[in-house]
Amino acid sequence: MSEALREVEQFIYREARLADEHAYDEWEALWADDGVYWVPFGSDDADPETQMSVIYDNRSRIATRIKQFKTGKRHSATPPPRVRRVVSNVELLSDGDPVCVGANFVAYESRERGITLWAGRAEYQLRRGPDGTLRMARKDVFLVNNERPLDTLSFLI
Repeated sequence: MSEALREVEQFIYREARLADEHAYDEWEALWADDGVYWVPFGSDDADPETQMSVIYDNRSRIATRIKQFKTGKRHSATPPPRVRRVVSNVELLSDGDPVCVGANFVAYESRERGITLWAGRAEYQLRRGPDGTLRMARKDVFLVNNERPLDTLSFLI
């Protein structure tokens, strides 16, 4: 296994764990200053500029989303769900700048309304921050069921 693949795998596993554990400050710190978070609705090849998305956030909106969660007044996340992601099939798509990585995931979410199973593929563009550590410049999440009505997606943060 290449050292580059090992480093990005560890980054992706850490990102999933921080989200699962609601460690929002640490999760937010993984983002580059110009990061973009996209979850398309209806089609994996939708244009987020012209078509509806589940999430299409710039870095400022990501920070706002985190602040909202931390207030405790975001009813869709009260109480916070218990979530565990299983990440697999991590694949180094390009080792340039940015580093492009793909990974499949299954997220098991337990809430008062019951259990929900989410599945999909996440694609990342990772760049080195000023301190030399990897940062997410972009994260795209392609849900298997993105063409259907979706329940609350708090597991996506």
